Amino acid sequence: MSGSSTTTHQLQSSGMLSGEQLFHLFNRFTSLTSLPDVKKRIAEAVEDKQEAVAVTTAIQEEIFLEMGVDPSFGLSCLGKVNMVYENDQELMIHFYKFVAREEMACDEAELGPDEFT
Repeated sequence: MSGSSTTTHQLQSSGMLSGEQLFHLFNRFTSLTSLPDVKKRIAEAVEDKQEAVAVTTAIQEEIFLEMGVDPSFGLSCLGKVNMVYENDQELMIHFYKFVAREEMACDEAELGPDEFT
């Protein structure tokens, strides 16, 4: 499936993201935010006086589009993970690691690699 075919498919915008979808998001986000180009993208946004979290949110939205999920819907599902999956210990551990990874990516961009380490 090419990136341009997204418009021909209906984006998921109802229900709740499955555990499998959430694991994909968490893993893809961790992978992307460890890449030098993505770290640079976040750092450059901070240098331009943008919020680092705005860039990490945009990255999440891009991942949702890759997954065929409406970005606004996907972000709203993240706000419900605690309630919907509270009894799924493995998923909750990965969710909190995902949240921590986002915070670390923002901190690294705001502090710079020298101060961050």
